[in-house]
Amino acid sequence: MARARKTKFDTADFGISLSTHPMEAKRVTKLPQGDGWQYEPKWDGFRCLAFRDGDKVELRAKSGKPLSRYFPEIVDALLKLKPKRFVLDGELVVPVKKLFSFDALQMRLHPADSRVRKLSVETPATYLLFDILLDPKKKWIGEPLSLRRRALRNFYRQYMKKPRFELSPATTDIKVAERWLKNSRGTLDGIVAKEIDQPYRPEERVMLKFKKLRTADCVVGGFRYGEGSNEVGSLLLGLYDRAGKLDHVGFTSSIHAADREALTKKLEALIEPPGFTGKAPGGPSRWSTKRSAEWEPLKPKLVAEVCFDHVSSDRFRHGTKFLRWRPDKSPKQCTFEQIC
Repeated sequence: MARARKTKFDTADFGISLSTHPMEAKRVTKLPQGDGWQYEPKWDGFRCLAFRDGDKVELRAKSGKPLSRYFPEIVDALLKLKPKRFVLDGELVVPVKKLFSFDALQMRLHPADSRVRKLSVETPATYLLFDILLDPKKKWIGEPLSLRRRALRNFYRQYMKKPRFELSPATTDIKVAERWLKNSRGTLDGIVAKEIDQPYRPEERVMLKFKKLRTADCVVGGFRYGEGSNEVGSLLLGLYDRAGKLDHVGFTSSIHAADREALTKKLEALIEPPGFTGKAPGGPSRWSTKRSAEWEPLKPKLVAEVCFDHVSSDRFRHGTKFLRWRPDKSPKQCTFEQIC
């Protein structure tokens, strides 16, 4: 590849600064209905703005941090497109066995270029497109979504119907969006609703996101004390695998302050190794202190019902919300089938 010329994306003639951040969404408990709304899948990947000016491409994360070095196959694919100047908004995902793997995506954030290049060949990423801010003929950022979507669809059909790119679907029919979520089998992170007459508003939370929360009954296989405290800080959750081993799958820390003292005494009375007989909680990480990484194993006696939003590699992606104790449930009933 020829040596890339130096290009300043935030010059006046380019029209859109490289420091532009994508439009944001606020969470809602119900999707809005009625005329004037467009619904799109909320994908489980890395939000990414793609800038091209001549022979230079920049990929920027939602935080504004550069992503180009981690996804060289996307950069190369964008450089091969006929248009020399554009700004696109979309999501970087890594398909693995017809599903999007967040773990494979995270593996790309590796300091070694050789490792990144190897993964870009073994598990290449896809750029899912859902908005356009600029094309060679027009600056679209100030136009309503209805016109931007039409421009994006034309841009994709004319230039981008090739490997590494997909046009993310959109609909104005809420029933279609609800079917997407119902039939997603974990491939979607939710649904995003956008007003069709709204311009693109960087960084502002003008979109609405709806995530379908799920519940599971989990064994409390251990707990951690709160940082600098003698009271429980979080409950460590487990599910039984097919071999009957109790695997650690996540945690919940949404415990009411008024309940912590009594719960701590109850938990301390149940302390007994090993706690988890399969996959156990990890040790200290760069985000935790030695005290917060230590945990106490428990007899598998307590069952807690928790609310979660996503599962990745047989673990809850985020912390869960404690709902209630389930004394009516046998710990052995707490299996992985609940979250599959």
